[in-house]
Amino acid sequence: MADVVDVCADLIRFDTTNRGDGDSEGEREAAEYVAGLLDASGVPSKILERAPRRSNVVARIPGTDPALPALLAQGHLDVVPADAADWSVSPFSGEVRDGFLWGRGAVDMKDFCAMVLAAVASGLRPRRDIVLAFVADEEDRGEYGAHWLVEEHPELFEGCAAAISESGGYTYPVPAADGRTVRLYPVATAERGTAHLRLTARGRAGHGSRPNDENAVIRLVGALQRIASHRWPVELTPTVCAFLERTGEALGVPVDLSDVDGTVARLGQAGALVVPTVRVSTTPTMLSAGYKVNVIPSTATAQVDVRVLPGTEEATLAELDELLGEGVEREFVAHQGPVQAPVGSPWFDAMAGALRAEDPDAVVVPYCMGGGTDAKAFSKLSIDCYGFSPLSLPEGFPYRAMAHGVDERVPVEGLRFGERVLTRFLTEV
Repeated sequence: MADVVDVCADLIRFDTTNRGDGDSEGEREAAEYVAGLLDASGVPSKILERAPRRSNVVARIPGTDPALPALLAQGHLDVVPADAADWSVSPFSGEVRDGFLWGRGAVDMKDFCAMVLAAVASGLRPRRDIVLAFVADEEDRGEYGAHWLVEEHPELFEGCAAAISESGGYTYPVPAADGRTVRLYPVATAERGTAHLRLTARGRAGHGSRPNDENAVIRLVGALQRIASHRWPVELTPTVCAFLERTGEALGVPVDLSDVDGTVARLGQAGALVVPTVRVSTTPTMLSAGYKVNVIPSTATAQVDVRVLPGTEEATLAELDELLGEGVEREFVAHQGPVQAPVGSPWFDAMAGALRAEDPDAVVVPYCMGGGTDAKAFSKLSIDCYGFSPLSLPEGFPYRAMAHGVDERVPVEGLRFGERVLTRFLTEV
């Protein structure tokens, strides 16, 4: 047996900071710890590396019915940087204080990794094969982690029909129309796609004191203004549609799919979950031009964070091309398509059932993530990917501010709840 809180604390104490562009640390030590726990539980594993110390751990637990399709449980061991000067505790202390476990990775996502490991250590006997993947480099581009594994070692995931990972299955208390508090549990069944674009405006170089109607800076600023002010239309995906209908019913709020913005507003706090995913977003984030104030440069560049919904990418890029205008070109800096899994599936039903076994009043709803996870890698293998990292959270706890935030922490009892839910799901699904 392994205590989930102790395992999570141990994982937090490995400084697995990923600074991007290949600059990381601690992934090897964390991977060896994970492999050791699996070995002690009678589950053989492999450590695989694209580059030294960029470590991934993969294992397979045989099910009692080998005819069933396999399930993948995948989580990442790396974390984003943390400045200790901003924190109330050392970010890699794994300290338990006031009923919470504190540290970088407590909710993103060493909690899930710990819950899976504790479930395995309890003597998990699943019906179907369970493939476990604890990967590197999710916090950058996945080139040393999930994307590399999918490209170079797809055989490790043979037979997997579905996957679970971060960002779903947590308590989200919201007020209902009649004054009740409803405990929503959003399970991610979709993710917006990522299209990070570099815009390059080209023009005629010249002296800053002279008129120039081919000024690259002005061309770029005009393009960015058109992009930033463009109002993208509502796009109702199956996940978002199901979220609105099921959440509205649970809260006693009228749902009008012909007026999505009005419906989202009426949902109040619950609507905040869906605001980023009813539309495409195009957000300018970086600018670079010139080297001297009195010189008009021949080029100017910017980067734009574009997030597309399932089924919208081609139309979005075509519209963007119209907005760019004369003398401005685009290219991808990063490009990963949207992810979408079925809402009406036995997998989703089993997740809902496992949550309701621990919380009979749970209202389990699908939702679309505004950002992205390693699901974008594993979906390339035709695996239906779900965000299901169950946690019980107290009312008022700022869970969505925890990931990548200062004083990241997770409730101790929430972790224990999550372990019970996850163990039930992995056993019975």
